[in-house]
Amino acid sequence: MSFDCRKEQKTVRTVVVYVHGKDGSAEEAAHYQPLFPGCDVIGFDYKSGTPWAAKEEFPAFFAALRQEYKAVFLVANSIGAFFCMHAGLDAYVEKACFISPVIDMEQLIFGMMVSQHVTEAELQMKGVIPTSFGEPLSWDYLQYVRSHPTRWNAPTAILYGRYDTLTSYETMAAFAREHGAALTVMENGEHWFHTEEQLRFLDEWILRFSQKPCSE
Repeated sequence: MSFDCRKEQKTVRTVVVYVHGKDGSAEEAAHYQPLFPGCDVIGFDYKSGTPWAAKEEFPAFFAALRQEYKAVFLVANSIGAFFCMHAGLDAYVEKACFISPVIDMEQLIFGMMVSQHVTEAELQMKGVIPTSFGEPLSWDYLQYVRSHPTRWNAPTAILYGRYDTLTSYETMAAFAREHGAALTVMENGEHWFHTEEQLRFLDEWILRFSQKPCSE
């Protein structure tokens, strides 16, 4: 499926929606505008900080877009991709590109617990435990991700940096196989694609997968 960005009528336009990661901004969507000439490119300035909040906020935003646009193309980064998956946005988008998506939050939380020498019993007893890196550990969050496994069915391409410290290659590759997603690995990539080389690689990847089905 390719994306026709011609603005012949209001209902045949494509909108590209960028969903930022932690500490990101909807303004980052401006980076993608040159990659989609003729399309509307917008950033989603969401407020949610948990997957259950995203499940309430995200569908309403995307449902409104479907009333205005014929096609919605999703570009989501890191935890933004995680929120999109848990919000069920595969029901609203034709195609998605995930950049360094967080795809196993339970595993990530356990890694944080190990680094802080926090046991599961301790977290359950205290509920919330502050950490040295500023991101608190939450028993409710852990329980939520355990009871709400990721479900995602939209055609999807994933960009992964070999030096991503949040998700292992094995975990990402297994997710891609299970969900039929096309996985691209940048050998010099990190979780945050920010250097000139990394951004050039990202842009070329976006252009390649925005022109053909992500499964190809």
